[in-house]
Amino acid sequence: MKELVEYIAKSLVDNPDDVNVQEVEGERSIILELRVAPDDMGKVIGKQGKIAKSIRTLTKAAAAKEGKRVVVEILR
Repeated sequence: MKELVEYIAKSLVDNPDDVNVQEVEGERSIILELRVAPDDMGKVIGKQGKIAKSIRTLTKAAAAKEGKRVVVEILR
């Protein structure tokens, strides 16, 4: 899942080298912390959060195949 989020984010932003995804495992879920350059925040979030919602939907679908729960957080 980490690679999926990283691939999607790098495809969207102007500064792909600044994309960083950290994976934090909990008891029941995995938290993916996505960090991008401040100038690229709008591109990852999208209008009214539509792109962020799409990224979360894709990761949830991929996680469901593996029987896991994933949360994507977009951080500065």
